[in-house]
Amino acid sequence: MYYVNREQIAVRLNAIPDISEALTLIAAEWNGGMLQGLAQERALHLAVETVTDVGSYLIDGFMMRDASSYEDIVDVTGAEGVFSAELLPTFKQLVQLRRPLVQQYYEWQRGELHPLTRQLAPQLLRFKQEVELYLERELVDFEGKV
Repeated sequence: MYYVNREQIAVRLNAIPDISEALTLIAAEWNGGMLQGLAQERALHLAVETVTDVGSYLIDGFMMRDASSYEDIVDVTGAEGVFSAELLPTFKQLVQLRRPLVQQYYEWQRGELHPLTRQLAPQLLRFKQEVELYLERELVDFEGKV
């Protein structure tokens, strides 16, 4: 029997519109200043954590193949159809930023606009929508078979 922690998934998915909006504003108003650089770092970090947290809850809840890394979380959930294949390359790039953002932050180029900052906002919103549809579809199928 599945135990999908819908509450914790929803909490994280509900953070996506704010993260998306922040990324959009940062990209639109970019001037390479310190505060913008730090805001960009934090927004990208929150995006990484949100995608991987949601993925981990889905992997655990639906008893998918265990993931061995952050990148693997994206691979597993992508392979299971949680989100469309079109999003996979972007989210793989995103999770590869975790180590530089969290462990090598002193090397991060704060004065530069990271390419994902411009691209990520609509894809995060799409991720949110596709995860919600996946949950609806899978839980209805499961509950209907009980």
